[in-house]
Amino acid sequence: MTKNRVVYREFGAPDEDDQTQNEVELPPHQQNVRIQVTRRGRGGKTVTEVTGFQTTTEVLAKLTKQLKNQCGAGGTAKEQAIEIQGDCSQKILQFLVGLGYKAKISGK
Repeated sequence: MTKNRVVYREFGAPDEDDQTQNEVELPPHQQNVRIQVTRRGRGGKTVTEVTGFQTTTEVLAKLTKQLKNQCGAGGTAKEQAIEIQGDCSQKILQFLVGLGYKAKISGK
């Protein structure tokens, strides 16, 4: 009989196995990425949000760094999405299409 088996857990950190199951990595040509410029919830600051990624956090962090360098702006990766400061939607669209992603600008 195994003693490490969890029957019920309301609080606490998830197991490491649970995190790896949530991250599914698809090739770029199978991912539908949306680019949207928004000001909502940021005190009037313009931010370009890139959502729809289905990849690991390491790949997302690497892509965030590349987009920040391409746009010359700050940014961050949050919950399978990338936020870049300012309106960089056209630059991001060209860069992602060049990498093979199916990207579209939404909200216009």
